Amino acid sequence: MTNFLKNLLLYISAFVPMYVLVFIRLIVEIVNDNLSFNVLNTTNFITLLLLIGLGIWGLIWNIKLSNDKSIKISIISKNNITDKHFLGYFSLFVFFAIPLDLSLVSAYCVYVLVLIMIGIVYINNSLYYINPLLNILGYNFYDIEYIEEGTSEKKSAKIFYRGNFIIDGKVYDVKVKNEHFCFIDNGKKAQNQ
Repeated sequence: MTNFLKNLLLYISAFVPMYVLVFIRLIVEIVNDNLSFNVLNTTNFITLLLLIGLGIWGLIWNIKLSNDKSIKISIISKNNITDKHFLGYFSLFVFFAIPLDLSLVSAYCVYVLVLIMIGIVYINNSLYYINPLLNILGYNFYDIEYIEEGTSEKKSAKIFYRGNFIIDGKVYDVKVKNEHFCFIDNGKKAQNQ
């Protein structure tokens, strides 16, 4: 159950930039007297604040407070694939944040249903690497080949890392979320071998 909750919060975090855009749009519309605080707009307002908070908490939990298994690895090869996923997902933000009139009950229901459908696909297919908030926070997404300390078997993984990997014999501490998706612990390197 804990892994499902962590995965759900990681999914919610992927949409935090969109929630912020929609939240700002609601505020601007209210300030300009184009919207009023009726039940639906108040529900939108509260829901967006809750989702923003949950998304931020989900990232903190997954990156900083996670008790996922930690291993030491040496990176053999790396490929920064952030750009292959970011722009396609970002267009989804623009699609939802700008044209939808969330002051209409029908548009709000469609918005929620689309987010639920995307969430099911996101979680069932382990698409955690598609997370624009991590990219905005300076994390890059890498497809790497590595050797775990104490073994000679080459493995591959998808890893979020803040910065650029150095392939010069350094050993990195990695939090393994699952077999194919990891975070580098606090962006730090372990000692040289």
